[in-house]
Amino acid sequence: MAQTLSEVFLVKLREYMNQKADDLATGCASDFADYRFRVGFIEGIATAESEFIELIRLAATEEGDE
Repeated sequence: MAQTLSEVFLVKLREYMNQKADDLATGCASDFADYRFRVGFIEGIATAESEFIELIRLAATEEGDE
């Protein structure tokens, strides 16, 4: 089954976020500063994912209004 670009992008974002979270859970952070950096990185990916989903929703709503 063919996926849209949006679906593929969201899957990749989620995979990347899960990989980084798994790395963090296994104790890969060398110190607290590294831990904070990694948490911020994960938060950034989560924010990007959330914003992209909202843009998709808004685009779909606007298409329905036309």
